[in-house]
Amino acid sequence: MATEYDVVILGGGTGGYVAAIRSSQLGLKTAIVEKGKLGGTCLHKGCIPSKALLRSAEVYATAKKSDEFGVEVNGVSLNFTKVQERKEQIVEQLHKGVKHLMKQGKIDVFEGIGRILGPSIFSPMPGTISVELNSGEENEMLIPKNVVIATGSRPRTLPGLDIDGEFVLSSDELLELEELPKSVVIVGGGVIGIEWASMLSDFDVDVTVVEYTDRIVPTEDHEISKEMERLMKKKGVKIVTGAKVLPETLQKGEGITISAEHKGETKEFSAEKLIVSVGRQANTEGIGLENTDIVVEKGFIQANAFGQTKESHIYAIGDVIGGLQLAHVASHEGILAVEHIAGETSSPIDYSLVSKCIYSSPEIASVGYTENEAKEIGFDVKVGKFSFRAIGKALVYGEKDGFVKIIADKETNDILGVHMIGPHVTDMISEAGLARVLDATPWEVGHTIHPHPSLSEAIGEAALAVDGKAIHS
Repeated sequence: MATEYDVVILGGGTGGYVAAIRSSQLGLKTAIVEKGKLGGTCLHKGCIPSKALLRSAEVYATAKKSDEFGVEVNGVSLNFTKVQERKEQIVEQLHKGVKHLMKQGKIDVFEGIGRILGPSIFSPMPGTISVELNSGEENEMLIPKNVVIATGSRPRTLPGLDIDGEFVLSSDELLELEELPKSVVIVGGGVIGIEWASMLSDFDVDVTVVEYTDRIVPTEDHEISKEMERLMKKKGVKIVTGAKVLPETLQKGEGITISAEHKGETKEFSAEKLIVSVGRQANTEGIGLENTDIVVEKGFIQANAFGQTKESHIYAIGDVIGGLQLAHVASHEGILAVEHIAGETSSPIDYSLVSKCIYSSPEIASVGYTENEAKEIGFDVKVGKFSFRAIGKALVYGEKDGFVKIIADKETNDILGVHMIGPHVTDMISEAGLARVLDATPWEVGHTIHPHPSLSEAIGEAALAVDGKAIHS
C-alpha cells in the first residue's frame, strides 16, 4: 500500500515534530516516521530528563544547607528511586502532549524505521520512503513530494571506550541508573560532561572530570570557563584539563581504572563508573542516503541555509547537519525548511543570534561572540562585567557567585556578545538574545529599567559597565 504526502519527516524529535506542526499549519499533507517515541532524544534521553534530575539535585543541595536560611531540618536523605519516578512522570506528561499535537494537526505518525528509496515505479526521483513498522506488519510505502530528514544524533564515544552499560556509560545509560555510583570519572568537560559533573556532585557522588583541551566548557568565553572551573572545584569536583585519556589502559573489576597523559606524565584515575561525554554523532546510517546524491561530510549531511540537500526536494535539519546541536535550533531549522517547501518567504537563521545554555549549578548562558572570537574577527571591543555579589536578589537566593559580561563594538556600540554564569541565567538570556536581534547598544539595555530586586539587574548593570557607568560597582 502506498500513500502520497506533501511532506514526510524522518524522525519525530524536537526538530521533526515541530516541522510537522508547521507543515500542517501551512496546509501540507504531512507524515512523521519515528522508530522510537515522539519527542526523540530531547524528550526521552536528553534535555527534559536530565533537567528533571538536575532540579532534584538542586533541591537536595539546597535542603542540605537549609539552616543557612533559618530552616532547621532533622536530617536530609535522598530517595533516588523517587527522583527517577518524578523524571519519568514529567517525560510521560510531555510525551502525551506531543502525541495530542500530532492528532490535533491531523499528522500521520508511522512507528518504525524509514528508509529512502531510489527512483522507482512510485517516483522518478529518490525520496519514496519504505517504513519497516515496529508492529512487524508489511512495510508501508510513503510517496512524498518533499522529505525532511530529522534523525538526530546519539552519544559519541572514543575508540577503545565502548559503552557497556555497566562500567562505561554514556548520558543515555546514566538516565536509567537505578542507584547512584559512589564515584565517577567523566571523560569530557563540555556542556553535557559539566552538567553531569554538577548534578552527580550535588547528589554526593565523588566526581573527576578529565578534559582534553586546556579548559572546561571550551566553547564558552574564557572568563566563563575560568569561573566555572573555580566553582566546580568549590563543589568538590576534581578538574584535570589538558589531559589525553589513554583508552588502552582501561581496566574493569571492582570499578574502573584508566590513565591519561597530563603535562608530560601519565596519571591514573579510579572510580566506580566511567562516563564518556565527548560529543554526539549524527544518525545517518540505515536511512537510505546511499540511494540519493546527498553529500555527507565528516559524518554530517550537507545542506544549504534553508536545509536543502543536493537533492533539492530532500531537506535535513537538526543534529544530523551538525552546527549548533540544540533542540531549539532544530525546531527553528524545521520551521524554516517547511516554510521554504511551501514557498513562504523566510530568512535563514543567523546562528550568532542563538542563545546557548548549560543547566549546571551554577548555570551558564550566552549569546553572540566571545571576547576572543570578536577580537579574532577584527572588532575593536569594549567590555562590561558585573558580579552577582552586588545583586540583592542573588544574596536573597543564597547564590552570589558568578557574573554577567557584555562585549560591544567600540565603533558602532552594537552588542556583540553576552555571557552569564550564575543563578537562573538560563531564564535571563532571552533578554540578551533580543538585544542581539535588535542590534541594541549597551546604553539601550542599561537604560531599560530592570525591576528591583531581581537577578536581571545584573544585565542592566553590566550594560552600564561597558561605558564605565555601572551604579553599584
